[in-house]
Amino acid sequence: MIENTIIKKNNEGKKANVFGLTYPSLHLVELAAHAGFDAINCDGEHGLFSPESIDDICRVANGYGMSVTARVPDKSPYWINLYLDRGIQGIVGPHVESKKEAQDFADACLFPPFGKRSWGGGRGTEFNDDQKINEYGGKLDFAKWTNKNMLVIAQIESVPGWDNLDEILSVKGLSGITGGPNDLAASMGIPGEPENPKRQKLTSDIESKARANNKIVQDDIMRTLSIQELMIDSGRKFISQGNK
Repeated sequence: MIENTIIKKNNEGKKANVFGLTYPSLHLVELAAHAGFDAINCDGEHGLFSPESIDDICRVANGYGMSVTARVPDKSPYWINLYLDRGIQGIVGPHVESKKEAQDFADACLFPPFGKRSWGGGRGTEFNDDQKINEYGGKLDFAKWTNKNMLVIAQIESVPGWDNLDEILSVKGLSGITGGPNDLAASMGIPGEPENPKRQKLTSDIESKARANNKIVQDDIMRTLSIQELMIDSGRKFISQGNK
């Protein structure tokens, strides 16, 4: 395992630059490393990732010195454990709406004594290689190191999530929060209006409350460029220049 490169960049007083994927491509992971990105993020909720592809992405990204984070298909311990065993070092849990959901989510991401993460035999636990794990000081010290290098981000994207935000933020194992403007707008009764000032204000209030409770707001620690943005924005710019 490598040190979480997002956390490392933050500790230097800088935002991490993250390249976002919605489908597996090891070539794009390599190109992201050449471009100088700090980390890779995989959208497992809306993307096209198998456990095998997550495994390959972590292998290549880690080889280039980049951590990999992911939004899981859902926040159940099954999916979280499956991703973490591949070597993921940050999990975004979608649709967190209560303290219990936040606590269960954090517990699935963190090893005991701070959580209930299951010990596996993949990259996330150095393939259960005792000799390698002993370089960290043994399994307990490895677990502590892994927890320290794990980002646990709850996605608050509904009115119930806002209503229960104080309780959600009280969960110690939670690193912080992120949003979901489209789903939040729909939950507010204004579907299709993510730019509505009411939605923007609610998101601002959510983020302010998180900061006041010493929780991370994801956009404060990283900048993410998705493959869609790169392709569509650059492609349209290229085409418009050719049409002049």
